[in-house]
Amino acid sequence: MTDTYVPPKVWTWDAESGGRFANINRPIAGPTHEKTLPIGEHPLQLYSLGTPNGIKVTIMLEELLAAGVTEAEYDAWLINIGEGDQFGSDFVAINPNSKIPALLDHSTTPPTRVFESAAILVYLAEKHGHFMPTDLSAKAECMSWVMWQMGSAPYLGGGFGHFYAYAPEKYEYPINRYAMEVKRQLDVLNRNLADREFMCGDDYTIADIAIYPWYGAAVLHNIYSAAEFLDVASYTHVVRWARQIEDRPAVQRGNRVNRTWGAEEKRVTERHSAADFD
Repeated sequence: MTDTYVPPKVWTWDAESGGRFANINRPIAGPTHEKTLPIGEHPLQLYSLGTPNGIKVTIMLEELLAAGVTEAEYDAWLINIGEGDQFGSDFVAINPNSKIPALLDHSTTPPTRVFESAAILVYLAEKHGHFMPTDLSAKAECMSWVMWQMGSAPYLGGGFGHFYAYAPEKYEYPINRYAMEVKRQLDVLNRNLADREFMCGDDYTIADIAIYPWYGAAVLHNIYSAAEFLDVASYTHVVRWARQIEDRPAVQRGNRVNRTWGAEEKRVTERHSAADFD
């Protein structure tokens, strides 16, 4: 029988705890060092990494370009979170929360900063008039699913992913607790997609772009090496939808941007023009 943890009266930071990402976790905000971010030739400057939250934005930008929106040309600069780039002074000035992705739009005076991946999707959709309904009821449905993703994915990543794959020790209770929640979320998606082509109906929207990188990875790419454990193949409507999203050329390009792992031909560490995919 394991000892029961008794929380102290006042919590203090143990810098040695936290598992795989302990070196970048801390209980305070703000920059740790001065670092100037590069600026490319396009108005849209993205500072990111090819994680699920990062590729939401690169998929959106590539979809806009595929739709003929030339104003969506962008530079994508790598932020290496393992090295602490997100704590540099310029990055924190764009995102005080020190998380990727962060966008700076130089087409406005002064430049507009946008942080949080869903906020960036909404900003780009409204700015360029694509992938978000204008009808009030349809927009409410779309935004409801975008907000669902923002509230749900932390249970998949920071909850299940941490305790199942990254925590220094595996414990039954947190793994069971978060596995149950992730399977509930997959059931929510599966039921919704049973009679819908996309998350909001017949049209592909930012709701699909927001949800696919997390839950597409869960059902198609064995995220956290947990596909069998979670029985992801049983969520057949989610699998069908994720494959349909992944077949889109813009999604395939977006998945490559700011990627630093996997097959070399799948990586575009920095993106400054369409030629970078050649």
